[in-house]
Formats: sequence, structure tokens, C-alpha cells
Amino acid sequence: MAAPGPDNLRALLDAMRPAEGESHVSLRQIVGHIGDRSFSALILLVGLVLVSPLSAIPGAPTVGMVVIVVVTTQYLVGRDHLWLPGLLLDRSLPRDKLNRAIDFLHKPLGWIDRRTRQRLSYLTHRPVKWLVVLTIMATALPWPLLEPLPMVTSIGATAVSLLAIGLVTRDGLFVLLGYLFICFLSVALAQAWEAIW
Repeated sequence: MAAPGPDNLRALLDAMRPAEGESHVSLRQIVGHIGDRSFSALILLVGLVLVSPLSAIPGAPTVGMVVIVVVTTQYLVGRDHLWLPGLLLDRSLPRDKLNRAIDFLHKPLGWIDRRTRQRLSYLTHRPVKWLVVLTIMATALPWPLLEPLPMVTSIGATAVSLLAIGLVTRDGLFVLLGYLFICFLSVALAQAWEAIW
């Protein structure tokens, strides 16, 4: 799960920015920028897209779930290079919406860039990393069912992004923050369920 260093989160985000004259950016182009070994980087980019207003695009949460499940499955079975079907690689986002999403995320990622460092790194290495990857997969699986609820998938995508930031920067603190966010969300959902029933 090769990844860029801890000071490169905004540079990773900018890998999605359309080149001059491009009206759309495809997943194929993004993978070309980050490399086919950057499993955790691609998971992070998908999570960030769904944290942004782009999550409101019809079908975006479902496509995001499929990409994450395909990527995490390949990591868990030990593939060295990422493979995605052409149907996913050819999915694209319009230039104007993508640029707005990148601008929306740039400042928060800059704040995170200044605070990440390698600590609690055992949480980002095997065998613990397998648990992190499984958690990311499990968090993404319900997204197609939640898609009719506006922006709800952004909550799960926030947890995925925190976990993926931890993997990308090898900062176990962000892995812990991701788990804490999921625990908080689970308690809130359980209380809401009890209130309804």
C-alpha cells in the first residue's frame, strides 16, 4: 500500500485537478497520477470526494463504495498493483464541480498536513493494517442504501478519510480518530434507532 509522505496530502488532492482544457477528469487519469501501487491514496481520494459536496451527485456514493471494495479486496488478497475494471476507470467528474470540491478540501488538508507525523505507526502496519482496511470496507458497504439520504454518506466518508489519512501518512493517531468517529457514529445511530422504535 505505497503512499506519498506525510507532507503531501494537498499534493495528492491536486492530482485530481483537471489540466488546462480538460472538461472532465476520469478515474483512469487520477490513477495515472498517483500510481497503481497507491492503494491507500486512492481510498483517501474517494473518501475526500464523498466528504465534499460531490457526494450529492447521483450515483457517486455507489461508485465510491464499489471502488473502495475493489481496492480493499485487492489489498487483502495481497496484490502488488491495483487493477480496476474499465467501467470504473472511465467514470469521470466535470471540471467545474471537481475544482470546487478540491478548493473546498484544500484548506482542511493543509491544516492536517501541518499536524501529521509518524507516530503510533504500529497501527498502520500489518497485521493491524488489515483490520483498518476491513473497517474501511465495512464502512463503505452501506453507502448505496444510504444514497437517497442527502449528504449522509459524507459522514461515513469522513471516517474512511480519517483512517486513510492515517495509512497514507503512517500516523496512527488519525487511525485512532477514525475508530473514535465510527464509535461515536454507531452510538448515535443506536440511540436514534431506540428513539424511533
